[in-house]
Amino acid sequence: MPRHKFTVMNKGVLLSAGVLAVATGAGLMATAGAAEPQEAKGPVPKIVVGTVFAPVSLAPYAQAVTYNTDLVPVAARVQVKEELRRSGGTRIELRVRDLDENRVYGAHVHTKPCGKLPADAGPHYQNELDPVQPSVDPDFANPHNEVWLDLTTNKDGSARSIATVDWRFREGGARSVVIHEMATSTHEGHAGTAGARLACVNVPFM
Repeated sequence: MPRHKFTVMNKGVLLSAGVLAVATGAGLMATAGAAEPQEAKGPVPKIVVGTVFAPVSLAPYAQAVTYNTDLVPVAARVQVKEELRRSGGTRIELRVRDLDENRVYGAHVHTKPCGKLPADAGPHYQNELDPVQPSVDPDFANPHNEVWLDLTTNKDGSARSIATVDWRFREGGARSVVIHEMATSTHEGHAGTAGARLACVNVPFM
């Protein structure tokens, strides 16, 4: 059974936690460009999910699954953290370890939980929904209207990315983070696409 940890924190108090062994991703390396604007210190509501990728045969019971074990190996580590900002926005952090080294991965927040098929996670979460689906219009498929968490791993296969948006998720509207095979495209007709879905982690976003 894959190890995982799920915590919900508010004002520094632990409200709920998984009972299985912890895989927090401690010691993960940060990639360049992960800096973000700072705001006033103090406790904020947050969710942290830390786990390891399990074989897809364990979906939908596993916290995270891999569809491509060459690029996202079984037992590779992943952590997703969501913090609600006092400004009304949301900060999302993605950390990985033990992935393929020196490689770019796309990553986005998706609308549905992970399943046995990569498509089960549904489309990208959008703050303003594109009336045309699948959404490849850069007016809608962009890092301000969606949550993009592209990563570049180091020689150890570790990486970290941060996305900050000025809105919050609709209740129940965001359920997972999907890792893709390439960097996210931005041009007309392909905006938001990032190749095949390699892995997925379930996250109960607030």
